[in-house]
Amino acid sequence: MPRRHLSLPRRAARTVLIGAMVALPLAGCSPAVDVTPAQDAANPACAPMMVALPDTIGEAKLRQTNSQATAAWGDPSLVILRCGVNVPGPTTDRCVTVNGIDWVIKEGDPVWTLTTYGREPATEILMDPDKISSATVLADLATAAGKVPAGRNCVGQQELQDLPQSR
Repeated sequence: MPRRHLSLPRRAARTVLIGAMVALPLAGCSPAVDVTPAQDAANPACAPMMVALPDTIGEAKLRQTNSQATAAWGDPSLVILRCGVNVPGPTTDRCVTVNGIDWVIKEGDPVWTLTTYGREPATEILMDPDKISSATVLADLATAAGKVPAGRNCVGQQELQDLPQSR
């Protein structure tokens, strides 16, 4: 009996079916987190950071999101990251340095916003410090955030004390 070859439509249908069977177990996982992308999310400088993101922050596992240059950890989400947000200018808001990365902190109730300072594009983190430690979040994200080069850094009162006098 001669061997038959599947027609193109049948071959395509079989490929789709096999793909669906492989994807079906994945569909049972948590749904993608709905995160609004930042205005400059398509900036190519976000890419090195995004591929360097950790699989976990504390005990929270990385989840899939539905938009470019975003990430989420935990179910429900404990940490949301967006690359490509507006770059903060000089500010009197609290700025901390964790593992060489400067972050501007805006304490909300309950959500805090932490934004990289001196890096373009800037990265924003949204988190509730009552549910996950900000120190853990910033320490675990430092390596990835460092993939966006720094052009400026935070200055504090100590640095301002040593400024030269104007002439």
